[in-house]
This record gives sequence, structure tokens and C-alpha cells, in this order.
Amino acid sequence: MAERSKTDVLTTAGGSRPVASDVPAEMDARKSSRPRVIATEEAFATAEYLDTFLKVASNSPHEGIRYAAMHMTRPDVQKPLTDIEARLADMDAHGVDMHLLSLTSPGVQVFNADLATELAARCNDELVASIRQYPKRLCGLAAVAPQDAKRAAVEIERAIGHLGLNGIIINSHTNGEFLDDAKFFPIFEAAVKHRAPIYIHPTFPPPEMIKPFERYGMHGAIWGFAAECGLHAVRLVLGGVFDRFPDLQIVLGHMGEGLPYWLFRLDNMYVKTITHKNQPPGVVRLNRLPSEYIRSNFHLTTSGMFWNDVLEFAIKTMGIDRVIFAIDYPYETSKMATEFINNAPLSPADKALVLSRNAQKLFNIVDDNSYTTVAES
Repeated sequence: MAERSKTDVLTTAGGSRPVASDVPAEMDARKSSRPRVIATEEAFATAEYLDTFLKVASNSPHEGIRYAAMHMTRPDVQKPLTDIEARLADMDAHGVDMHLLSLTSPGVQVFNADLATELAARCNDELVASIRQYPKRLCGLAAVAPQDAKRAAVEIERAIGHLGLNGIIINSHTNGEFLDDAKFFPIFEAAVKHRAPIYIHPTFPPPEMIKPFERYGMHGAIWGFAAECGLHAVRLVLGGVFDRFPDLQIVLGHMGEGLPYWLFRLDNMYVKTITHKNQPPGVVRLNRLPSEYIRSNFHLTTSGMFWNDVLEFAIKTMGIDRVIFAIDYPYETSKMATEFINNAPLSPADKALVLSRNAQKLFNIVDDNSYTTVAES
């Protein structure tokens, strides 16, 4: 089967069912004078996923999974995760043109390999159905199950190559295993083949790591997520993954999970380590310095980190073309996120890059400025 472009897939989908008009006709005729606003870490869930996850969580000994289930059952979270119309209304109210949707954390990685693989595919199918209904407002990342890397690669082939999704979502470690392990390389091979970026979203630290984080509620977004996901990213770099896959692109939320702040020390201590006569076991000699891989193979989003000082530093260290707007909906509010980015001290050209241009390029999102939102009408 020949691969179709994302544009072809998204405009011819749905069989005999007509594609719904996702923007009122009177709005479609007008041109927006502002940059398009694309938010890129926006969670969704299917009813099947929520039901399956909550059943697993009810019997789980893992504090993090029970904590996630508690949040998903909150009305202010559950409805936005599953209700597309509520999502669109929120987007319109805050001037957000498009959401890049991804299956909410912890995704399918808490299930056995067979269930996870099958459920990921069904979630991807439902995601594509929503995108086909609202192609100017929604795009998406494909869920995969790293528990079976070969089948995950097959799903990438289907979801990116045939369904036209825009990248891959992986919720960091899988049962305490990280993607630098060679058994996960089929996922990277498929991602590189399809030029599909991988968004590594945080999850709770694995059992071997979580104990010190459980006190004071530190195992979630307040600290444990960044510690766990930052660890994952550094393992990819120091494990030599990007020497093997130089074209692989990774996306991190929350302004990079602390990595921009750490670039000097990563390089400094790496050089000292590889030149020391007594090297620790497992050290990999890289082709470049760690910071060079982070600057060439990573992109950062603003999800949940609405602070001008950090935005300025991220742009300074990573470059304006590697910083992308995100909200972290519905776990963060669109109001806070959009007020932050609208008032950020950026030039109009740089703001357009952060708000949409960088996302369009990285995630292969069709450029479309042919409408305004309800908030502007």
C-alpha cells in the first residue's frame, strides 16, 4: 500500500460519513491577523481507555498509578479528556486554534503487552476519527506500547504512514525500563523512517526510584515527573542513542525537564569521566558532547512552565526554533498558558515561531491561517 500524505489522509477520511465543518462559515472567510496558536501537549482519553485504566488502578500497589486515577476521575479533568466539544469551546474561549492530542499519561504502558498494543491501536483509531471531524482544530500523536517494541514499530507504520498522525507519544519508562535499551530500537527505527518526533511525557518514577518521592507528594508533577523524565533523556544521550540514530527527534515538555539548566555540567562531568583513568562501568564514548545532542535532537515545549525567565533561558540555550508552545490541557488551564505566551517578551517573528511555526515544521502540521477563533469574532 502506497503511503499517502497527511493532507490526503485527513481530508478523505471517514468513508461515507461527511466531514463536519469545524469552523463557522462566516469565520472561515476571514483572515487572522495574529499567528496561528497550536498547543502541543494536550491530553485526551477514550472512554475505553479510562475504564480499563481505572480497573487496573483500583488493584495497583503503585502509589503513582492510584494517584493518576484519582486525578482522572475529577470532573474538571475527566470531561475535558473525553469531550471534544468541551475542548473546542475552551480553545475558542482562549484563542487556541489547534490542539496536538496525545493519550493521557500513563498511557498504555501500565498494561500487559497484548492489551497495551491492542488498546493503543483502538485509541489511535478514535483519535483519527476526531481529527477527521475537526481537521483544522485537531491533530495528534500516536500511542504505542513499548512492552512489545516490534509491534510498536508496526503501529507506528500504520499510525504515521497510513492514518496520518503527526508523531509518537511515549510516557517515559515502561515497567522501569528506559528507551536506551537496545530492545526498544525498533521504535526508533520506525520513528526515523517516518520522520516522526517522539514526545517523551513524564510518568511517575519506577518502583526502584519512587520511595523517596512518595513523602510530601513529590512523586508527581511537583518534582518526581521532572526527575524521572530528565533521567530518561540523559540516558538517551549518554547511552549513545543519537550516535546510532542521528536523525531521531525527541520532544520534552515543561521547558525540557530541567535539562537546559544542566548543559554545562553534563559536558564538564562527561569529559572528566571519559578522561579519568578509573572510569565507572558502562561509560559510552560519544561522538559529541552531551549538550550538542540536546541542542540538535531535542525540542522543548512550554507545557506547565509559564515563566518568562525560563522561556528566555530555554530560547538562549536551545535556540528559538526548538521551543514550542504547549498548555498541558486539562491539567493546566488554557487561560494561564495563553496569557503567559501572549505577554511573553518576544518579537512578533519569534512569537510566531513558538506559537505555531516550529510545531508545524516538527510535527508536519498543514499551515492554515484561513480562520479566526470564536474569541476573536
